[in-house]
Amino acid sequence: MPWEEVMYAEFLLGDKARVIQALLFVAGINTLLQTLFGTRLPTVVGGGSSAYIYPIAYIITDSSLQQISDSHERFIQTMRAIQGALIVASSIQIILGYSQVWGLFSRFFSPLGMAPVVGLVGLGLFQRGFPVLGDCVEIGIPMLLLVIGLSQYLKHVRPFRDIPIFERFPVLICVPFVWIYAVILTAGGAYRHKSDITQHSCRTDRANLISTAPWFMFPYPFQWGPPTFSAGHSFAMMSAVIVSMVESTGAYMAASRLAIATPPPAYVLSRGIGWQGIGVLLDGLYGTVIGSTVSVENVGLLGLTRVGSRRVVQISAGFMIFFSILGKFGAVFASIPFPIFAALYCILFGLVASIGISFLQFTNMNSMRNLIIIGLTLFLGISVPQFFNQYWTLSRHGLVHTNAGWFNAFLNTLFSSPPTVGLIVAVLLDNTLEVERSKKDRGMPWWVKFRTFKGDNRNEEFYTLPFNLNRFFPPT
Repeated sequence: MPWEEVMYAEFLLGDKARVIQALLFVAGINTLLQTLFGTRLPTVVGGGSSAYIYPIAYIITDSSLQQISDSHERFIQTMRAIQGALIVASSIQIILGYSQVWGLFSRFFSPLGMAPVVGLVGLGLFQRGFPVLGDCVEIGIPMLLLVIGLSQYLKHVRPFRDIPIFERFPVLICVPFVWIYAVILTAGGAYRHKSDITQHSCRTDRANLISTAPWFMFPYPFQWGPPTFSAGHSFAMMSAVIVSMVESTGAYMAASRLAIATPPPAYVLSRGIGWQGIGVLLDGLYGTVIGSTVSVENVGLLGLTRVGSRRVVQISAGFMIFFSILGKFGAVFASIPFPIFAALYCILFGLVASIGISFLQFTNMNSMRNLIIIGLTLFLGISVPQFFNQYWTLSRHGLVHTNAGWFNAFLNTLFSSPPTVGLIVAVLLDNTLEVERSKKDRGMPWWVKFRTFKGDNRNEEFYTLPFNLNRFFPPT
């Protein structure tokens, strides 16, 4: 089940608009903070990780909340409970980041271990690709073919002087065309007698988001009321924060490759995780329902458009804040049928997966040890989460089903994440099987110089803090 259905199951239309605006607003702030003071990689930080499905579902179905008879009051209390859980859970990333613990743990990483983990960041999201595109093939297929055609087959065609328009702006060109096509199909009654699933996926006037969104609204902290705190809710949410931290680490590695930067040193990686924890804290304060993580699709967009500029991402963050304040504009973009995005995901997630595979060029793939580690990590990273996800229903809440709901959510969340399962398997095998004799085969001679901030001259160029802040926060 898509995470949107879990989160919005009890939302009223006006509440949906407020949540979307809060999501955009906080995503814009978090992206600016991450690109300025975090890893400084051109990454977009926003909500949307499926890691939050289980803890959010656990909170929504909590008996203490379900017994509230009034639907809107139940929604408000649920939002306050999610806010409190996010605020407490954010401490995990803040502590692991700013204490440099995550950076110390990264000493166990290698090109061999990162290859399947980064690959699973993309491959693990396959269910958001063609399965969602297939819900509305008349929109999704044209979008997929159009993007591939413009970005690959026509990338050398330059109708306006020497500007590679089709190579740089395939998404900006294709989305409006297919969107207008979807509007025409909707207005023409093409989906009038179709199933509910088809209408939900294809129609551009679904959910009345535009009519219910206010023209102007400035998101503010505690807009749903003061947060409520529960130990069970907080422990459940901590699992999602841990998973998003692993996924973001893989996304940072992929973004550094696509932006032609060095792999982020341990200090920079910890700094980024710390700021991501601040982002989750802001999510809890503003009531966005879901915590922040690095947007995998935007990492893939770096490769598709070949635009790895930090400044471009910061400008896009400004647009997110702008559209969040002017609600009607944000609601218009929220009305884009999801199969259009699913078509893009097929390309963007595939690009991220291929970046992970590219790390293998620094390893010896004639080594049977390496082949076993890569094969087992990729297979279990896809197979184990698939096994856990097939037990997911709103009533059962996953494979682990004890009387402790928070414990169920914790384990189900961890083992439903392909990158997390992949990281556990890869790090364990790579650091226990013939470690000393396999340093060269693992790619460590190339990797080790990027572990420290001063290990490579390019690190300072890519990751130095702005405004001469490195004087006050020297790399460690």
